[in-house]
Amino acid sequence: MSDTDSGDGTEIEEISGPDVEAIEFYGGRWMSVIPIGLFILWAIVQSGLFGIGDTTGLVAGMLVALIVGMFFAKGDWKNYANTIFDGMTKRVAATAVVAWLWAGMFSNTLQAGGFVGGLVWAANAAEVGGALFPAATFILAALFTTGIGTGYGAAVAFSALFFPAGILLGANPVLLFGAILSGAVFGDNLAPVSDTTIVSAVTQDADIGGVVASRFKYAIIAAVLALAAYVFAGNAMPGLDISQQAQDLFVQNSEPAGLLHLISMLVVIVTAVMGRHIVEAISWGLIVAVAFNIVFGLAPLSAVLLFKVPETSAAASWAGSLPIAEVVAPQNAGVTGSIYNGAAGFFPLIVLVLLIVAGSEIMIRGGGFEAIQEWLLENVATGVRKAETTMVVGTALVNSMITINTAAEIAIAPYIARIGQRYNINSYRRANILDANTSALGYIFPWGGGVLIGFATLQGLPNQYEWFTSAMVVNPIDVWPYVFHGWFLFGVFLLSALTGFGLEYTTDRKSKDVTRL
Repeated sequence: MSDTDSGDGTEIEEISGPDVEAIEFYGGRWMSVIPIGLFILWAIVQSGLFGIGDTTGLVAGMLVALIVGMFFAKGDWKNYANTIFDGMTKRVAATAVVAWLWAGMFSNTLQAGGFVGGLVWAANAAEVGGALFPAATFILAALFTTGIGTGYGAAVAFSALFFPAGILLGANPVLLFGAILSGAVFGDNLAPVSDTTIVSAVTQDADIGGVVASRFKYAIIAAVLALAAYVFAGNAMPGLDISQQAQDLFVQNSEPAGLLHLISMLVVIVTAVMGRHIVEAISWGLIVAVAFNIVFGLAPLSAVLLFKVPETSAAASWAGSLPIAEVVAPQNAGVTGSIYNGAAGFFPLIVLVLLIVAGSEIMIRGGGFEAIQEWLLENVATGVRKAETTMVVGTALVNSMITINTAAEIAIAPYIARIGQRYNINSYRRANILDANTSALGYIFPWGGGVLIGFATLQGLPNQYEWFTSAMVVNPIDVWPYVFHGWFLFGVFLLSALTGFGLEYTTDRKSKDVTRL
C-alpha cells in the first residue's frame, strides 16, 4: 500500500514497503518474533508476576529483547540496527506520541483549574455515588472520544480528571480505569475522524461514511452490555478506604466554577468534528482553558508555566517580578506547571512505544508476520465462516505484538483484504472486523498503548493531590478483565464470524467511491 491521505492532513503509512531490505534469521522467519516475544514475556513477569508497574522497567526489557534478537540475525548486523532506526521514526508512532503530549498538557491545565473539584461537586449535587460513577464515566468517555477521534487523548484526559474524582466518590479504581479504557475503545471504533476508522476504510476500499453506518449496530450492542456490566460491577465492587478527613476536606473545597472547563472540552470536540487536525483541536482547547483559568481566577498563570530561577542567577534580581517566574534556592531550580508536567510525564512511555514499533518492524522485515498470515490463510481459513474467524483471531494476534493500534491495523490490513477478496466478503464487513478488534484489543493487553498511556497518567496523580497515594494507581495487569466494552466488542465480532450474523458478500452491497474526507 502506498502512502495515502488519511483525511486529517496526515498520511497513512505502510509499516514496511517492498523496497526495504529483508532480515534473515538463523532458524527461519519465525525467529524474527524473538524481540517482541521476549518483551511480552518480560512485561508479564514484571507486571503480572512481580506486580511492578514501572514503564522504565519495560523500556529496559524492550532494549534487552532487541539486543538478544540481534544475535539471531544472519550476516551484517547493520541491517538489523538500521531497522531499529527505521521503526522508531515511523510516522504512525509519532502520531500517537504527539497526541499524548498535547492531551497531557490539556488535561493538566484543566486539573490546575479545578475541573476535578467541579466534577466532585456536580456528582455530589446529582447524588451520583461511587457505584454509578464508572458507568457514567464510560458514557462520557465514549462521547468525548467519538467527538475528538483519539482514544489515546481521551485515556489521558479521563485518567487525569475523572479517575481522581471517582476515587473520592468511592468508585472501585480498577473498575473505573476499565470504564475509561472502554470509552476510548467505543470512540476509536466509531468516530469518523478516528485514525483506526480511516485506515480500516481506506485499506479495504470502502467509504468512511458507509463503514461507520454499518458498524453502528455492533458497537451499540457491545456498549449496552458494557454499560449494564459497569452498573452491576459498580454496586458489587467496593472502593478504596480513603481517609474520611481528606475526603471531606476535598469535597468541602470543591466548587462548581471548575465546571467551566466543560466548555474547554467542548471546544476540542467541536473543533475536531469540524474536521480540524487533532493537534489544532486540542491546542484551541488548551488556549481556552488557560484563558478561563486566568480570567475567572481558577488558577494563576504560574500554575500553567513557572520558571524556578536559582538565586545565584544574574536574572534573579528581576525575574521574581514576572508572573511566570520565582526565585528559589539553586537545588530547587527548574521548570514546572501544567504545560511542563503534562508533557514530561509521558517521556518514558514515548521511548517504550518507539522501541516496540522498532521490534515490530524487525518482525515484519524478518518475515514473521508474513509467516503467521500464510499459515492462517492456508491451514485455517478454509471456508467463509473460518475465514472471518481467522480475520478476528489474526487481528488479535497482531495486536498482542504491536502496541499502537493504528500500526497493528496497517500491518494486518493487507491480509484482511486478501482473505476477504478470496471469499468475496464485502469491504464494509472486512473494515469492521479489522477496526473493531484493533480498537478493542489495543486497550486490553496490559502492554497496549492505550493501557500504558492511561497508566502513565495515573502515575502522575500522587504529585497532583496530597490525598492520592501511589497505592491507588492501577497496575495494567489488573485492569484487562474490566475493559468490558472491549471484550464485548471482540465477542460480538467473534460470534458474528462464527454464526454469519451481519455477513455481506461483495455482490450484496457495493461501497461508494472511497472517501478520504
